[in-house]
Formats: sequence, C-alpha cells, structure tokens
Amino acid sequence: MPPVSTTLDIPGSSDVPRHLAVIMDGNGRWATQRYLPRSAGHAKGVQTVRRVVETCGRRGVEYLTLFAFSSENWRRPPEEVSLLMRLFIQTLEKQVGQLADQGVRLRVIGDLKPFESRLQDLILESEQRTSRNTALHLTIAANYGGRWDILQAMRRLLQARPELAATPDSIDEALLTPYLSMAFAPEPDLFIRTGGEQRISNFLIWQLAYTELYFTDAYWPEFDAQCLDQAFEWYRTRERRFGRTSEQLLADRKPS
Repeated sequence: MPPVSTTLDIPGSSDVPRHLAVIMDGNGRWATQRYLPRSAGHAKGVQTVRRVVETCGRRGVEYLTLFAFSSENWRRPPEEVSLLMRLFIQTLEKQVGQLADQGVRLRVIGDLKPFESRLQDLILESEQRTSRNTALHLTIAANYGGRWDILQAMRRLLQARPELAATPDSIDEALLTPYLSMAFAPEPDLFIRTGGEQRISNFLIWQLAYTELYFTDAYWPEFDAQCLDQAFEWYRTRERRFGRTSEQLLADRKPS
C-alpha cells in the first residue's frame, strides 16, 4: 500500500465557506445585451464587487478572492485594457477608505510589474493601510495566472534553497506551498464563476484542487445577495471527502 500523503490538511466543514474564490465574468455581455458600451458593464461590475464584499462580511466568509484581470486579458482591445486599468485606479482611490473602516484587509496578487507606477503605488498604499484588519481578507488577482503562480513559486523556492536543484526528489508540496501567492490563506472551499462559462481559466489552479466548483448563468453585474445565498445553499449539499469514503465522514461526525 502506498504511503498516505500528509501534505494536504483536511479542513473542517461549515455551512458557509471559509474561503470563497470568484471569477467575475460577463460584464461585457451584460452591457451588450442592453445596447450599452462594454465600459458600462465593467463600471457596473465594480458596484457588484462592493455589494459582494459587504454580503460576504455579513455571512461570515473570512477570505474572498476575486479574479479581476488575468495575464491573458492583455489580449483584449487596447481601449478596454486601458479602461480596466483606469477603473482599478479609481476604485482604489475611492473605496479603500471604506474597506479600512469595515475591517477589510486588502491584498493584490499577480505580476504587478507591467502596471503603471501610479497603480503600483496605490496597491502598495492600500495594502499597507489595511494591513492590520482581520474582519475579511479580500484578495484581488490582477495580471495573475495559475501557471505563472506555480512557476514563480518554484523559482523563489530555488532562489531561497539553491541546494534543492541537486536533489529535486526532496521537493514536495510542503516546501513549495509557502512560495505561492495565496500562501497566507487556506485553500478555497467554494469557487464561483458567473457568466455561464464552465472552466477555471488559469485561476488558482494549484489551490482549487479540492474546491467545490459552482457555475451560474448570471452575469457578474446582476450577481446579488440572493445569487450568493443560492451558491452557499448548493455548497451545503456537497459532501467534501478529500479522498475519504462517505462512511469515514459519517464515523468522524459521531461523538466519541
């Protein structure tokens, strides 16, 4: 019999996910269906972010991770990319004070080097301003890709421990995990993608290994508290076994 892996801690179960990860899809299509410019959809999507952050705080979610801009999104039309960057700047300028007052800690993960200096400075200032908050850990993935995350983690590990290059068999999950972008958070319990697509699109591909995946046709601008509660209700029906059997789960739940 092969040895049992001890690299994955089995999280406890609860009615509300401790960590929620979301791909906010459908802004442009929401606008197009209403004969509006795509920019209107992205602006409306920012309002939805604020609403979902507040709802997650009330529901008891501890970690909320939002996929705002993927490393592949640079392929979009230049005017749309420019708009997204401006929205990012405006949102940080206007909303960080409110997040701080609500006890939200903000982090931004991804390769931030391609962003203009003003945006990089705002990100740093926002992270520092909210660094002591603990009510909700909000993470924005910007110029992020799951494959990039794994590669940068491996590079950082080998920079810190160059001797491991000579003994690659000694590298395991426990060694690599601290160098991943989301090392500060538990792995997501629930993943939501709006907009009708059913794929994870290079988002947290390491961290989503045991996450429950929920897909909805609702576009992100129309995703409200009721939609979130429906996802949570679906989540409560899931049996999270992490390699175990249903009988083992039942035995674990019985009082000793």
